[in-house]
Amino acid sequence: MHTRFIDYRSDTVTKPTPAMREAMSAAAVGDDVFGEDPSINQLEEKCARLFGMEAAVFCPSGTMTNQIAIKCHTQPGDEVICEENSHIYQYEGGGIAFNAGASVKLLAGDRGRIHARQVADAIQPDDVHRPISRLVSLENTSNRGGGCCYDFNEIVAIKTVCQEKGLALHLDGARVWNAIIAQNENYLLYGSTFDSISVCLSKSLGCPVGSLLLGRGSFIKKARRIRKVFGGGMRQAGSLAAAGLYALDHHIDRLKQDHIHAQLLAACITKKHFVKMLLPVETNIIIFELQEGLSAPAMVASLKEKGILGYAISPVRIRLVTHLDISENDIHQTIEVLNAL
Repeated sequence: MHTRFIDYRSDTVTKPTPAMREAMSAAAVGDDVFGEDPSINQLEEKCARLFGMEAAVFCPSGTMTNQIAIKCHTQPGDEVICEENSHIYQYEGGGIAFNAGASVKLLAGDRGRIHARQVADAIQPDDVHRPISRLVSLENTSNRGGGCCYDFNEIVAIKTVCQEKGLALHLDGARVWNAIIAQNENYLLYGSTFDSISVCLSKSLGCPVGSLLLGRGSFIKKARRIRKVFGGGMRQAGSLAAAGLYALDHHIDRLKQDHIHAQLLAACITKKHFVKMLLPVETNIIIFELQEGLSAPAMVASLKEKGILGYAISPVRIRLVTHLDISENDIHQTIEVLNAL
């Protein structure tokens, strides 16, 4: 039995670094529901300023920030337009219906990405029989799309459609840090294009917990009320915010290394006889499909016996995610295991 696994199941499995733990231990804290936690206030101000947004609110999870945003932007009976593999639809427990009472219009995109023409065609006409199209949500990078990134020109085109038709535009930016590094993009461009942005600290950046929702001041004031209703009001949570502050200063540029590691694994995987298809690898997510007759859960189980943890996202597809806790040596060990299969 392996005493240590090389864990590629997700970039959520990372543990705080010793330096991050020190920052957490030294954090000043206060009651955040009263707005008195200095570390949380600092994190919210820093992240909002980074993207050029007016304000931010700190939440326990990216699911909560996304769901708060949807609730803020819509009324029951409205419709949310998103790609069919979007996290907000696939992995948030039916929250769009449960929390916001909204309908969903699913679009078939390219590896999780949709186009302005699709959005324009999907917007409902003014008809009492139909829901009111109110919000478009994009995911960058796309998780089920293999960590692929939007061309920002397409995002701007979608924004233009939203402005013309009176819809809001939300970004599920759980891994937007990866997109910004991979595409060499400007944070401020995101802030000037989206009406709201959700960013996660506990995936790519290696924090133990936490996401932020960014937007206009009036929007975030409403979001704080909804956070409270959702049970997301926190008290002395400054130690969690301190992890986020440390990550913003030290863990963004290093994402380049995760992307390099993913490319090294992809170069090995694409040569294997048991691989039918490998999605293009742009950031830190590798998704490959097995040849007919092979089982992804069975291969994941076989890899586990050899000390490698992966994730079967379908009966025939496996996902591997590189992250802060995967070293160069881990990559070489994994390639040796894969080459022996």
